[in-house]
Amino acid sequence: MRIIHCLRSPVGGLFRHVQDLVAEQARAGHKVGIICDSSTGDGGEKKLVPLLELGLIRIPMRRDIAPADLSASLALARRARPLMPDVLHGHGAKGGAYARAVGTLLRASGQRVARIYTPHGGSLHFDAKSASGRLYMASERVLGWMTDAFIFVSRYEADAYLAKVGHTRRPTAVVRNGLRPEEFAPVKPDADARDFLFIGEVRDLKGPDTLIAAIALIARHAGPQPTALIVGSGPDLTKYRAVVRELGLGEAIEFRSPMPAREAFRLARAVVVPSRAESMPYVVLEAIAAQKPIVATNVGGIPEIFGGYAARLVPADDPSRLAEAMNEVKRWPDAAADFAGKLSDHIRQEFTIEAMARGVERVYRAATATR
Repeated sequence: MRIIHCLRSPVGGLFRHVQDLVAEQARAGHKVGIICDSSTGDGGEKKLVPLLELGLIRIPMRRDIAPADLSASLALARRARPLMPDVLHGHGAKGGAYARAVGTLLRASGQRVARIYTPHGGSLHFDAKSASGRLYMASERVLGWMTDAFIFVSRYEADAYLAKVGHTRRPTAVVRNGLRPEEFAPVKPDADARDFLFIGEVRDLKGPDTLIAAIALIARHAGPQPTALIVGSGPDLTKYRAVVRELGLGEAIEFRSPMPAREAFRLARAVVVPSRAESMPYVVLEAIAAQKPIVATNVGGIPEIFGGYAARLVPADDPSRLAEAMNEVKRWPDAAADFAGKLSDHIRQEFTIEAMARGVERVYRAATATR
């Protein structure tokens, strides 16, 4: 098949998902291409170029809904038409909008292309009752008529779509994210490792403020002050640097630029994921596979990863409960390490790249067969 993936920013877990699909699809003999934003990225998209027989197309893409999206879709349709794609797979709210708009324009010109959409959270993170949420849900409903199949990365995401956007008559499938076999090798902490690691986009949705507040609580009420490392970049990085300074936690909490997850895992003894919303976060899968003790919130698809161990998750937006869980990991490291090993064994068979690629291809085959 000739497959084009469309996404906005080529960074983070969403791009990790696309990278893995591109590699597996190219290995299987498909011809693959990518459309993404030209103003963001950390160079990872360039490393994929040798695998992209259909090329890498970069155009400016704003995060929010913008009038320029229409003219950009028309321009993309002109560039995509000679590539004769069988599948346009949109990832995230903006990537999904472009893929479905471009696919619809190509179909209007006589090309037979299947339009596939994976939200990866995206619009579904908005409160459907807020003004912005109503706008995004209305857009999703309109775009739903331009979709041939939905692929959700978690059951939570599928249920959220149904609750916020509404029922769709298009085929749907839940295909969870997967890991490579080598990612299940344990990562031991360095001798000078910090106590806790936050890695990911530094923005309110990911809850770094909850982590900072929890560390302040532990320092005041539960003994020695823990140390933490915040690895990543994002729109709220400057704000949280200032919060750490104002609370006098500069020595306890260090900030580092983005780096590969397994490299960051060496720098701390445990991982903290204090998110307010998630879909199927790679950082949780990667940390568990690396047998890192993990403290995470009970949001999105994270309970689906933990399965029968989901009772160990903590509520979002609750610094006190997060501090209790972190303190437990710090006080009883042997018990934390033992549980980390059990979690790793638990996800080893289900969350594989091979299963993810097979599930996605099944959806493609069904959608292209019924065009």
